Amino acid sequence: MMTVSSYPLSWPAGRPRCARRADAQFGKVNCRAGQSWGTKENLTVADALRRLQDELDKICARHIVLSTNVETRLDVLPRSGQPEPTDPGAALYFQLKGRDTVLACDKWNRVADNIAAIAKHIDALRGIERWGIGTVEQAFAGWQALPAPEPWWTVLGVASNAGLAEIDAAWREKMRDAHPDRGGTDAAASRLNWARDEARRVA
Repeated sequence: MMTVSSYPLSWPAGRPRCARRADAQFGKVNCRAGQSWGTKENLTVADALRRLQDELDKICARHIVLSTNVETRLDVLPRSGQPEPTDPGAALYFQLKGRDTVLACDKWNRVADNIAAIAKHIDALRGIERWGIGTVEQAFAGWQALPAPEPWWTVLGVASNAGLAEIDAAWREKMRDAHPDRGGTDAAASRLNWARDEARRVA
């Protein structure tokens, strides 16, 4: 199983990021005793985790790591009640019948909603097996995990909480050797550009 961190977010290699996020329609309805109606409220991270765990239990997932930008509890799951991070993405890494698999979502503005979306996605994929057309393993075949990318701060050689000035300075220094015109390679330059862009996005 690949090594990924629960915090901060380890976004899967090769998966594009969502350029424009939206408010999700996920939520829960709270009814008072004796009422047949209630008010719809936002899901908490704890609510979303319960939904996700229920789906993971149904597919017998193993070696589960949920990665977000929400600080974790002692059991390394995201802690409810934290401020919403700038990057609300969620990536779920797990093994299904021995295969490394990853599902990631950053379409929604809230971490809880992105976790809930992953749970909904698993439920939808399970439908393939319920209707007798294919298996859960076949449904998940397109979601096999690539190795997680090296964190941007490691690529640039700075701390994970580095400021923009330090990030840009590190990028310039390393680009002197990495640029193809100075004996480097396109791959090395692209790796540095990715690291700088990722750092700027989350800084």
